[in-house]
Amino acid sequence: MENGSMIAPISTEARAMRKVKIRILPFILILYIVSFLDRINIGFAALTMNPELGITSQQFGLLVGFFFISYSLFEIPSNLILHKLGARIWIARILIVWGIVAALTGLVHTVHQLYFVRFLLGLAEAGYYPGILLYLTDWFRQRDQAQAIALLMTGIPISNIVGARFPALFWTMCTGWD
Repeated sequence: MENGSMIAPISTEARAMRKVKIRILPFILILYIVSFLDRINIGFAALTMNPELGITSQQFGLLVGFFFISYSLFEIPSNLILHKLGARIWIARILIVWGIVAALTGLVHTVHQLYFVRFLLGLAEAGYYPGILLYLTDWFRQRDQAQAIALLMTGIPISNIVGARFPALFWTMCTGWD
């Protein structure tokens, strides 16, 4: 017998799953890291942003809360639309609007403008995580979904590490403020 015949051929299903993992999971992980960086970076930026915009600690708490208020209010309607339109289309809409609103953050000059933009950011990002979960269920079998979601969840500590290590860099990239 030849050495090559001792190795079992890889099934078509295993090759397809490997290709799906390589093509989908890194991109989704990067987007999830950016999503969390967007959420936590305002806390790091507060050191320079608050004095520049004259934001008090109470205003900053409200500012951080506006994102989560709109995110919470619009997550269910976003999920209902997600099921009607499909994950691919709705996630694309979320990413485009989220990018536009994140870019608008660099144009704010007052705390009230920042309130409005953070509210819009929560609105734009609502439904992103459930959309990603639905998208993963479309591509992965039930027994592979836990592994894919676990990889996605590693984005949270990665974003905290990156955000804490390079806060000024990311805030400057996102807003143009020094």
